[in-house]
Amino acid sequence: MKPKLSYTIWFSQRTGSTLLCKAIESTGVAGVPREWFNCPPDLLTNFHQKNHADLQEYLYKLGSTPNGVFAINHSFYEPHFTQLIETLRNFPACGSATIKRTAVWERVFPNHRHIFMTRRNKVRLAVSWWKAIQSTEWHVPTNEPRKPVDLSDKYSFDAINHLYNECSMREAGIQEFFTEGGITPLNIFYEDFIHNYEQTIRTILNYLELDSKSVTIAPPALAKLADTVSEEWAQRFREERQKDWPNRGW
Repeated sequence: MKPKLSYTIWFSQRTGSTLLCKAIESTGVAGVPREWFNCPPDLLTNFHQKNHADLQEYLYKLGSTPNGVFAINHSFYEPHFTQLIETLRNFPACGSATIKRTAVWERVFPNHRHIFMTRRNKVRLAVSWWKAIQSTEWHVPTNEPRKPVDLSDKYSFDAINHLYNECSMREAGIQEFFTEGGITPLNIFYEDFIHNYEQTIRTILNYLELDSKSVTIAPPALAKLADTVSEEWAQRFREERQKDWPNRGW
């Protein structure tokens, strides 16, 4: 069944989007915002559907709550996004193969809203990203103990610098998509979210014009992973990245 309301949470890595989505899903009224497209862009094969009409209905079912709200959590990168758009052009809801990317997205996912999840401190973002790659510890439920991992020799300036640049380029790509469609998203900042957890979820529900007062929001489902290693790497990268700069930013 076609959703009556849909939205996308756009994000780059390590911005708290998974924590945010679990909290939103816990309300039971704002769709099921998961990374439905974190897979090869051949969606027919990935979701085992015979044709694009069946795939469209299957996706609507996966991402919707009973009240008809559909949600996606999506990280932008190329060439995956261009390939995904070409797949979505084949959906019955699209109706035309000649329209621009934003129109494709908003026709397939009707009455659409956009949320942009970001993190102000890109140094800490890049450090968190590299640390997760090295430890394979991306998310830890709050009720599970963390496994000890030796990261004493895993610091890499080049790797963190690459991720620092990559997250900026990914966010630039998201912004170009917004600009193309004249979209003004609701901006959610990681730093604000972790300090105002419940209020952030209610702000999103208000933005979606859903009941924000009577819903119950589950406590944070994931534990904080930043630790002394994170801080050591952030400070080391900060110093190395600005070495010999006459004017420093941090």
